[in-house]
Amino acid sequence: MSAGPEEVQPKGPAHQPADVGRLAAFSDGVFAIVITLLVLELRVPEYHQGELLASLGKEAPSLLAFVVSFIYIGVLWLNHHALLRLVRGTTLALSWINLAILFGAVIIPFPTAVLASALVDGDTDDLRVAVVMYALAAALMSAPWLAFFAYLHRHPTLRAENVGPDQVRAQEARPITGLVLYGLAGLVGWVVSPLLGLLGIIVMIIYHGVTSEGLRTGPLQWVRRRG
Repeated sequence: MSAGPEEVQPKGPAHQPADVGRLAAFSDGVFAIVITLLVLELRVPEYHQGELLASLGKEAPSLLAFVVSFIYIGVLWLNHHALLRLVRGTTLALSWINLAILFGAVIIPFPTAVLASALVDGDTDDLRVAVVMYALAAALMSAPWLAFFAYLHRHPTLRAENVGPDQVRAQEARPITGLVLYGLAGLVGWVVSPLLGLLGIIVMIIYHGVTSEGLRTGPLQWVRRRG
């Protein structure tokens, strides 16, 4: 009687499943560094005597950009944590896809800094560019998540116990939604209003936070509760 992930695996040592623990530990480290780097964009404002409160008020938009991105990275980490619960092993290809996911997270501090600068010192045109840049970064970040789910769907032996193909397929809607709606938020920010585009980005972050466990995980949750 055969058992274990090696029973139906692609040929070649580079394709054999490896322990997902190292991938999870490395990913957690990257998310921790990225979320820490965000605070470096906060600055003590220059002020004259008696004007500290007013100067701090001018930095409020920069603080808003920090809070949005902090929550965004936190949501990404929660989604990534839920993602890895779907797998019991990883391959070289899946590790590369995971690196692409981490790359998307790593670049977030840059559009955050641009957005903070535009909110504090820029005009409407500057803010428009900053919002579009942030929206495009968020939209492109959705692509490797879609690739991860597609790869997991094609390689059932990598899926965790009690995770079926329908559950994996259901999750593909989330990165597709991200690609489309983050892109739409950028378009709205450019054509209509940058503040409206920024609001769309925030709504999408909330959406991904609320659905971090997936759009349809009922059967899996039911099995876990019984266990």
